[in-house]
Amino acid sequence: MLTNPLTKNIGPENIAADIERYRESGGYRGWSKALEMAPGDIVKMVQDGGLRGRGGAGFNTGLKWSFVPRGADSPSIKYLVCNADEMEPGTFKDRLLMERDPHLLIEGMAIAAYAIGAHTAYIFIRGEYHLAAERLEQAIDEARQEGLLGNSIRGTEFSLEIFVHRSAGNYICGEETALLNALEGKRAVPRAKPPFPQVSGLWGKPTVVNNVETLCNIPNLIEHGIDWYRSLGRGEDAGSKLFGVSGRVKNPGTWELPMGTPIREIIEQHAGGMCDGYQLKGFLPGGGSTDFLGPDHLDLPMDYDVIGKAGSRMGTGTIIVLDDHTCPVGLVLNLTRFFARESCGWCTPCRDGLPWAVQILERLENGEGVPEDLDLLREQARRMGPGNTFCALAPGAAEPIQSALKLFEQDFIDHVMHGCCPFEKVAEASAAV
Repeated sequence: MLTNPLTKNIGPENIAADIERYRESGGYRGWSKALEMAPGDIVKMVQDGGLRGRGGAGFNTGLKWSFVPRGADSPSIKYLVCNADEMEPGTFKDRLLMERDPHLLIEGMAIAAYAIGAHTAYIFIRGEYHLAAERLEQAIDEARQEGLLGNSIRGTEFSLEIFVHRSAGNYICGEETALLNALEGKRAVPRAKPPFPQVSGLWGKPTVVNNVETLCNIPNLIEHGIDWYRSLGRGEDAGSKLFGVSGRVKNPGTWELPMGTPIREIIEQHAGGMCDGYQLKGFLPGGGSTDFLGPDHLDLPMDYDVIGKAGSRMGTGTIIVLDDHTCPVGLVLNLTRFFARESCGWCTPCRDGLPWAVQILERLENGEGVPEDLDLLREQARRMGPGNTFCALAPGAAEPIQSALKLFEQDFIDHVMHGCCPFEKVAEASAAV
């Protein structure tokens, strides 16, 4: 039974699967099967299959598609947009798929576009992903030459064109409505919702925005069926997932594993465990905008709901490891600087709150902090939390701040009490020896 549908074409010798190699491994069979199905049946199949969005939110993909208006009175123009603007700190999974198996994404997009009735699709790709963009453009040309894209595909009435749009670069473009504004040539700021993009999105037309990894799951789900797809997961969540680990581990990288794989297995078995002389202090389970979890959470399965109940989010499924030699205050400062720089400036808690949080963290890290700074930092994190901002950027940025204050409170206190970063003093002492 196929257990690695996302990476089956990716091996040590594989640098870019061309269309012949892709079709030899069963490529475009899902697309051929989809063209024989009614679009509504595809939507239901994806919904019943339990595919949840792999970009971070974890929303049911088929359910998202079902919100697109249908019927004679619905708009004739609809769009599909692939969010390939992979800028979440610690996340590096979509790049692997686009560079090493671009046709998998093209096939997934073709099926998704057919299901929602879109005849134009865009890949909104991070500007720095030059190689991925080149290989996707090559794959699109190959698919068009084979009659898999373009007009009257495979003798049907369905036509589809896919375009690669290289982003000017901004973290806020990971938010789907800010992405749509950027794609229209406007300032990349989030839109008010409702209306949601499925009803009024790109140029006011019904639009679905899906993540790269989400779309790459679709061809094999359609080809092999719901029962097969659900059997890939170890728990409630269906399918497989690209999980990654960065930090002081022996084998940092990304691997395709069943949904529900325990965190301990990912870190200790696949990432090789901590480097010699280092111990695990904590970790961010799904990229830089998630809450810290501690060593007592290692046996939790990487499952959207389970991680949520533990007080964090699975996010992109890429784990950032914090070791006992790294200052948690410095780590949080580094992340907060990034989020402050990437704020679009649309709302006050994000525009002004994040730079203020940076100033407080800098004081603590430089040994200039006072006890009141910890309470002030907690208050700032609360004011940037859910419901207080226009989009999810500031609430995501607040997660590592408020969770670090809970899990590593003594480290923050030590910065105040010692008038310096204790970790820097230890490093200096070690270097002197």
